[in-house]
Amino acid sequence: PVFINRTLRGGIDVRSTVEQTYLTDSQIGDIIRQFGFVSAVVTLRVDVTADMLVDALAQNRIYSIGIVAINKIDLATADDLENIRLHLPEDWPILEISAYVGTGVEAMKDFIYDNLGFMSIYLKPQGQEADLVEPLIVKDDSTVKDVCRTLHRDFVRKFRYARVKGPSAKFDWQRVGLGHLLMDGDLLTVITKKG
Repeated sequence: PVFINRTLRGGIDVRSTVEQTYLTDSQIGDIIRQFGFVSAVVTLRVDVTADMLVDALAQNRIYSIGIVAINKIDLATADDLENIRLHLPEDWPILEISAYVGTGVEAMKDFIYDNLGFMSIYLKPQGQEADLVEPLIVKDDSTVKDVCRTLHRDFVRKFRYARVKGPSAKFDWQRVGLGHLLMDGDLLTVITKKG
């Protein structure tokens, strides 16, 4: 849930998929600078506390994403369900299902996918139209380098530059390097060296 990628310039760039209620961006930046980072992209997928951030920087703990599926809701009363919810952390995603009756079983597939932290990247080969039908599904902290590794083993070695259009770009078809952090819905063109 906390990803920190060192960059060459740009200062501390905090990106979050959820609202941060415990720390401000400047407080997060101050903590990260204490660990010797001058420039970095910080991606947060949870409402992070100071302890969680320090643990991620010290690399002595890993926080993983969890979901809760409450089964047998066909047998449970409203009070039972409320009691279960009271004993779970507030920020955990919860899905109520009944495997016996079939309630919520189909929704569970989407629920799991939505909470795993994936995003869609659309590819546009150079000189061709973008494929907006079948996106490349990657982790939501992926960089251009990660996508290049996924596409072909030589893409990183032969990489010249990439062009990005979408939420992560400052302007349409921005020229970026391997370290550029992509966002859901980006269009990506990778330019490689010949030969």
